[in-house]
Amino acid sequence: RRPEAFRRLLGFLPDPAPAAGAQQRWVVLHCPALREPVALRPRHLRPLLLADHLAQLLRAQGVSVCLVPALAEKGSQELLQQLRIDWPSSTGGFALADTVVALKEALGKSPYATGCEEGPGKAALPEDVICKVHLKNFVEQQGLVGYDPNLDVLLVTEGKLRSLAELQQAVLQCTVSYPVALPASLFPDIGSCCSIVHVVSCEEEFQQQQLDLLWRILDPRAHTALQKHLICGPVKVTNPSSPVGADQYFQLRKRQMYEASVMKYGELAQDESWTEVIDTLTVAAIRFEMLSTAHRSQITLDLEDSSISTKGTKSGAFVMYNCARLATLFGTYQQAVERGTYPPLPPASELNYSCLREEGEWLLLFNYLLPFPEVLKQAAELPAATKGIRITASTETVCKFLIQLSMDFSSYYNRVHVLGEPFPHLFDQMFARLQLLGAVRDMFHRALATLHLPPLSQI
Repeated sequence: RRPEAFRRLLGFLPDPAPAAGAQQRWVVLHCPALREPVALRPRHLRPLLLADHLAQLLRAQGVSVCLVPALAEKGSQELLQQLRIDWPSSTGGFALADTVVALKEALGKSPYATGCEEGPGKAALPEDVICKVHLKNFVEQQGLVGYDPNLDVLLVTEGKLRSLAELQQAVLQCTVSYPVALPASLFPDIGSCCSIVHVVSCEEEFQQQQLDLLWRILDPRAHTALQKHLICGPVKVTNPSSPVGADQYFQLRKRQMYEASVMKYGELAQDESWTEVIDTLTVAAIRFEMLSTAHRSQITLDLEDSSISTKGTKSGAFVMYNCARLATLFGTYQQAVERGTYPPLPPASELNYSCLREEGEWLLLFNYLLPFPEVLKQAAELPAATKGIRITASTETVCKFLIQLSMDFSSYYNRVHVLGEPFPHLFDQMFARLQLLGAVRDMFHRALATLHLPPLSQI
């Protein structure tokens, strides 16, 4: 039975790309953390990294993703590039200004807005406030559930309308490009052109609910009625002497990674060629630190805990190390083939899979290769909120999968010799193992791609 299972899976590895000709679907992922007037902090990074990962997972399922808002701060752009967060930096320009004007017109006609008119006897509003909108009345009249009971009167500013204008432009991009609904498997209750998901830290949830309601009032169409909120739990930094910026956090983890590499590899780690390796390991450490916990739960960052930057089995560095071991294995094999030590790997259909007798080999197939497509699919699912506006997603799934895979692969790899003595009677087993580990390597690469982590060829 087992050899047949190996043959069926390893003899035909399906194309990971979505089927050609599939309907185009759209999701707008909105991350308000980028609009914060203060410099980015670790608590802002969590929803950003989550939205970036979720975008990659959705794209892997054939869904088109629009990320909002566009980046404006140059400092934020540089930090996001260092973290390999792929975020747009252009904005709508004139189209955005026109949308703001249209929203102001809708505001002037809304029965929930007051103070839009100027004249004698009217109480003056603060200079930057356009008018007041009575959110509580709207929630009660529409019978909406899931909103904070403390939502009452919102003072509408130009900035708030600009935020809505960016979202409106993103929805327009979806409707113009591909005016079709999302499939029921990903969004069971979606009936409009695209879905809007606000990826928000718990500290920003109240303000985002205000904007959500304002948008519903000004544009009462299907897409605004189907807004969903994906809430990230708090990020607690232990014993900070002062508030820690996201840039400081990145530089600290990078320094720890460099020091750990020098301790392990000596002068070799100080070579220029290691700069990119250490940068990638730093990003891996931070992404796994932020994303391997369920998004609703609190994360505690111990800035003095340098184990996050070493080969501790729960760390991103450990995952990258095991991926690099596979690169080294196949590099060594290829060099041996070129020297004539080993023959080239035969076609998968000609291999003898009955040579795969180790329990660790079956574990790699049954626990990882077989369920992997479903793991990616489940991680990309954004189920409908059963009640209210909050949704949950399994955004920690891929990180946890990679950590467990790395532990089981490491245990297997430490036990067996894949590249044995160059004797013909040992080649069948070597070829079967190489075919299995080639599939494991490709799985590592595909999973890491959803985290924007390039596989390393050496550590």
